[in-house]
Parts: sequence; structure tokens; C-alpha cells
Amino acid sequence: MATDVDIKKLLEAGAHFGHKSSRWHPKMAPYIHSKREGTHIIDLTKTVANLEEALSFLSKTASEGKQVLLVGTKRQAQDIVRKLAEDTHMPYVTERWLGGMLTNWNTIGGRVKHLKELEEKMASGELASKYNKLEVQRFQEEIDQMNVLYGGIKELHARPGAVFIVDIITDANALREARKMNLPVVALVDTNADPSLVTYPVPANDDAIKTIQLVADYVKDAIDAGKAKAKTTADKE
Repeated sequence: MATDVDIKKLLEAGAHFGHKSSRWHPKMAPYIHSKREGTHIIDLTKTVANLEEALSFLSKTASEGKQVLLVGTKRQAQDIVRKLAEDTHMPYVTERWLGGMLTNWNTIGGRVKHLKELEEKMASGELASKYNKLEVQRFQEEIDQMNVLYGGIKELHARPGAVFIVDIITDANALREARKMNLPVVALVDTNADPSLVTYPVPANDDAIKTIQLVADYVKDAIDAGKAKAKTTADKE
């Protein structure tokens, strides 16, 4: 899949605005175009090239029937990532990264299983037939609380095909676990972060809502294209 990334749209979204030059990470040097009033400006030609490569990879991942775990717990990213996950039917984390989500799936998976079982019992009326109203209410509160933590990963397989992260500093734990599991990572990397930690770094402003939304739109198209390819292949067989 070859997605043509529009450099004009990136410019309009403010993707080129980095952080103050005093807060830069030296390994971002190849992606920095210039400095303006003490702020680093990202070279958007590099952003386009890297994003197109990342999108091709995500499309290929989806075409192989693998999951992409979408991560964005910072305030600006939460709603965008949740919507992206709903649109693509991919697992996501937007509240808090729980330690071991990737590296200790046995424990996390056990909690997810418990949540699903409670939901099934609630939906079938089994809890209502066994317990009084107050106790049923407590079960519902437990379900609601667990959904905040585990709702996005209820359908996560033990090992996704890739992890997409909006901000690798905010979600450093997600990046660390993905690296430990040797999972490919696609991520926005601002001028204050280390791009060498990411398999497919996309140099861009990771704070601007417009930039996050634009990249999310491209990611959605890439995943959709991959899924469509998988369906076409399956139909032919």
C-alpha cells in the first residue's frame, strides 16, 4: 500500500513545530530543519518519508490479520486514539498503561477474563437472580471501574503485530514493554525524544491536536487498506 502523505496538510496542522531548542534530544538532529525564535522546526520532508514508510508497515500488519495496539494516554490524544480504535476495531489504551500489559499478559489477561465473565453474567441476568439490588449495583460498579482500565484491551491477543504510540515520553512504559517483547513500534517523535528507540519514528509535533488527528486519519486509512487486502485475498481462496 502506498499512501501519499500531503506535506501541505502537515504544515497546516502545525506538525513542524518542535520544542524549545534547549529541550532537544541530540538524536533528533537529522530531522530538524532549523531553529526559529528558540524553537526547533522539524523537516517535514523527513516526516512525509518516515510516515509513508510507517503506514506501509501498518497496512501490511493489518493485511496479515495482526492487531495494532493503539496507545495515547495524554489528554490531547485520548479521544482521537479511542475513536481510531473504534473505527478500525483495534485494541487501545487511553487511560493508564498498566505495568505488564504486554510483558505479563498472563496476569492482565486474567483480569480481562474476569471482566468479560462479569459482563456476561450481568447481561444474562444471572447476577440479578442470585443477588439483591445493592450487591448487583456493586458488581456493576466493579465492571465500570475495570472497563476504565481494561475496556480497550478486551479483545487484545497476547502478542499484537505492532504498537502505535502518540507520545513516547508520556507513554515510556508502553514503549519499554514493546521493546522488551521485540514488537515493532510506530510513534510520533517530537524534538525532545529519542527516535532510535522506535522502529518507525515519525518526526512531528506530538502535542498539537490537529497533528495527532491528521496522523490518526492516515493510520486509519492504512489499517483499513490492509484489512481490505486481507479480505480480498480471503475471498479469492
